[in-house]
Amino acid sequence: MEFSLNLLPCALSDVIVQAYTKRELTQADRYGLMAAILEQNLTEEEQHAIDRLIHSYYRGRLKLTDELSVIDGE
Repeated sequence: MEFSLNLLPCALSDVIVQAYTKRELTQADRYGLMAAILEQNLTEEEQHAIDRLIHSYYRGRLKLTDELSVIDGE
């Protein structure tokens, strides 16, 4: 059986903005990033943005949460 991961249009930029705003990556965010990387058609700018997210995590600026998603009630 073959599985397909598809990222919604503009989802990558939304994940990146939300990660920096909330200072966390949810489990759903990480799956979205994985889908984007596996899709293998990222622009150079998108690849650099993902690299910066990973670097921010290693520097302690982002934390990983087990939540599936964060819904803004604002």
